[in-house]
Amino acid sequence: MSDKIAGRPAGRSFLVNQLDVIYDADSLSDAQLDALPFGMMQLSETGVILRYSAVESSLSGLTAEECLGRSFFDEIAPCTHVAEFYGRFLDGVRAAQLDTTFNFQFAFRPPRDVRVHLFYSKATRSVWVKVSDQGRPEAPR
Repeated sequence: MSDKIAGRPAGRSFLVNQLDVIYDADSLSDAQLDALPFGMMQLSETGVILRYSAVESSLSGLTAEECLGRSFFDEIAPCTHVAEFYGRFLDGVRAAQLDTTFNFQFAFRPPRDVRVHLFYSKATRSVWVKVSDQGRPEAPR
């Protein structure tokens, strides 16, 4: 895959390693989502996993098949059912506006320190979650 996301409007180049990829996530094909150098998933307004990238699957050890259609906060990552993560998610869904970044530690063995970016898409009425491992560089693969 080229560094540019295919199908972007004329005059608007878009590199997959730019921070603003989350703002255009609705337009990514599954192949483009899987080619990103960090984990990404799309959650419904109720927290059900709609899309789950290959990198997130690799980092979490959970396949997309295990995660799609299930509650992220209750079934897949219950450690995120805290005000720091779930509270922000709920507030953003209620307001239909969310664009926040914070550090978080997933309770895996060993624990996984990450940087999380939550973004509410008004177009799809869903929340995109970008997960970057603190110790892993975000370079195109």
